[in-house]
Amino acid sequence: MNWLDTVVQMSASQAVGWAILHSLWQGVVLAAMLGVVLATTRSSRVRYAAACFALIVLAAWFGLTLLRLLPPEHARLHARSALLGASVKLPLEFHGGIYSLEALIPWLAPAWVLGVWTFYIRYAVAWLSTNRLRHRAACHAPTCWQITLARLANEAKISRPIVLLESLFADSPMILGHWRPVILTPLGFITGLPPHQVEAVLLHELAHIARCDYLANMCQRLLEGLLFYNPAAWWIARVIRQEREHCCDDFVVAWRGDAHAYAVALTELEKYRHQNWPAHETTLAAKGGNLMKRITRLLYPKGPSGIWAPFVAIALAIAMLAASAGLVMAAYHAAPQAATANNEGVWRKWLNQDVAYIISDQEKAAFERLTADAERRHFVEQFWDRRNPDPGAAANPFKTEHYRRLAFANQHFASAVPGYQTDRGHIYIVYGPPDEIEVHPPGSNSPATQVWRYRPKSANEGGVFTFVDRNGKNDYVLAPTQQ
Repeated sequence: MNWLDTVVQMSASQAVGWAILHSLWQGVVLAAMLGVVLATTRSSRVRYAAACFALIVLAAWFGLTLLRLLPPEHARLHARSALLGASVKLPLEFHGGIYSLEALIPWLAPAWVLGVWTFYIRYAVAWLSTNRLRHRAACHAPTCWQITLARLANEAKISRPIVLLESLFADSPMILGHWRPVILTPLGFITGLPPHQVEAVLLHELAHIARCDYLANMCQRLLEGLLFYNPAAWWIARVIRQEREHCCDDFVVAWRGDAHAYAVALTELEKYRHQNWPAHETTLAAKGGNLMKRITRLLYPKGPSGIWAPFVAIALAIAMLAASAGLVMAAYHAAPQAATANNEGVWRKWLNQDVAYIISDQEKAAFERLTADAERRHFVEQFWDRRNPDPGAAANPFKTEHYRRLAFANQHFASAVPGYQTDRGHIYIVYGPPDEIEVHPPGSNSPATQVWRYRPKSANEGGVFTFVDRNGKNDYVLAPTQQ
C-alpha cells in the first residue's frame, strides 16, 4: 500500500511513535501519584479532582511531547494535521526477518490514528443511539412528578429547564444533554418505588446536572479516545467515573441527611433493575460503576484518615502538580536533544545506506559539513532533483526506482548482512535488474555461481558480473575477474 508507506515515511510519524511510547511511562508516573492521593484522602471531591487532573495532565504531556519531537517546520504548523510534511527515510530495515524497533516506531502513527478514529466513531454511534431514546418509546412523566422535579431543581439551584421522561428502553435513570437536560427513567420506576426513594434518586441525577457531569463525561471520552492505547488512562478514567458517582451520592446524603435511607433507595433501584432488566446493561446509565459498592460505601463508611489527612491530601495534590509540571518541563527541554539524536541517526542512515552507492565523494563531503536539519533537508531535496529526469515535476522516477531496488536487495539478497551490503545488492542497486542470469549449481569441486549480464545501452554501459557462493550459505561474492 503506497499510501501507507508514504505516511510511515513522514517525519511526523517518527514523532508520533516516540510520543506514544513516552506516554506509557508518563501514565505510570501519574497513576502512581493518583494512587497515593486515593490512599490518603476519603473526600470524593478531592479524589475526583485528582483523577481528572491526572487524565488532563497525561493528555497534555502526550501533546507536549509530540509537539517537541516534531521537526521545526511541523512545530510552527502544529495547528495542522499531526501527519503533515514528509522527509526522507529508508523503508523498514530488514535483518534476517526481524524489524528493528527504530524502524517499527513510525508504524505506530497510522495505527494510533486508526485507533483514535475507531473509538471516536464508536462514541459517536453510541451518543446518537442514546439520544434517540428521547423520542423512541418515551413519554412524559406524570405532571405531579414534573412539579416535584422542578421543586427539587430549585432547591439544588439549577435554573435550566429539565424534562422528566419515562422510557421503555432505559434500565436505570440517566441524563441526556447538557444545555437542555433530560432525566430518563425506566418505565414504571416512578410508580414502582416509594415517593421518598424516587426523590432521592432524582436528586442524584440533579447533582449530575448541577455539576455539568454530562459535558465533563463527553470531554473525558475525547481524552480517552486520544489515549486509548494507554492502560493508565483507562484506569484513571474508571476512577473518574466511580468518584463522579460518589460525589453525587454525597450530595444527596448532605441534602437529605440520611445515608441509610438513600442506601435503601439504591438497593431498591438495583432490585428493580434485576427484576425488569436481568440481562440488560447500558454504558450511559447514571449508575456509573458498581452500584453495590456505592451502597456499601454509604452503609459502611470508612473512618477519617486522621486529623492531618486533609493537609496531607492538599500537600500531595500540590506535589503532584509540581512533579507533573517538572516532568513536563524536563520532557520539554529534553525532547529537542532526543529529536536531534533521532534526526542524526536518520541522516546517517540516509548517507550510509540509502544513497551509499550513488552519492559522489564531493556530495558526501558537502553533506557531512552540514549541521542544521533544515540545511540537510534542503540538500536531500536538491540531491534528488539533480537526478530527476523531469526536473521540477512532483514525481521523481529515479528516486522511486532507486528505493524499489534498495527494498528488493534487502528482501532477496540478505545473508549474514543486510541485502544492500552484499555484492549482488550493490550491483542490483547501481545497475538494476540484469538482462540475463545464468545459474550454475554447486559441483563436486566448484561452488554455486550466478552470472549476471547487462546488455549495453550506450558505449559506456553493459557488462558481465559473476558471483560465487563460496561457503554454500547463499552468501554470493563478486568474482575477482570480470569480462
